[in-house]
Amino acid sequence: MKRVLLAWTMMLTLATAAYAVQPDEIMSDAAKEARARDLSRELRCMVCQNQSIDDSEAPLARDLRLLVRERIAAGDSDAQVIDFLVARYGEFVLLKPRLNSHTWLLWSLTPLALLAGGIALWIHGRRRGQSSAERDTALLNLTPEEETRINQLIAAEPASEK
Repeated sequence: MKRVLLAWTMMLTLATAAYAVQPDEIMSDAAKEARARDLSRELRCMVCQNQSIDDSEAPLARDLRLLVRERIAAGDSDAQVIDFLVARYGEFVLLKPRLNSHTWLLWSLTPLALLAGGIALWIHGRRRGQSSAERDTALLNLTPEEETRINQLIAAEPASEK
């Protein structure tokens, strides 16, 4: 029973992803269609924002899929199609933005945040270690008056217990 349920779940998952591209969008040339599908997986749906246009059922995603297929049918290379869409919609249309002067902060923010967090943890650990060491040395460095007072208290303690 579990296998049947798992099989149905997998079929429904695969079927919903396949429904995004409508039959009237598919190109007659299989090689061009494969190129179009590969390009569509690299482009972001402007409505869904976390899906490729290949997976999205939004009307704008359909328009973008058709536009990709039109450009391929016109003889554009993959790079020309991507450049055309980036020029028209901006870098946001790419699911994986290019590394250039506009996106360097986006690409470097995660490593910089991890580095800053590591440095902050290291500094915090050193401060905690130093403060406890300073407390220990402060207890060991007594003034002569403090030592005399401690010795008097220690000497007086056994007398009070008797």
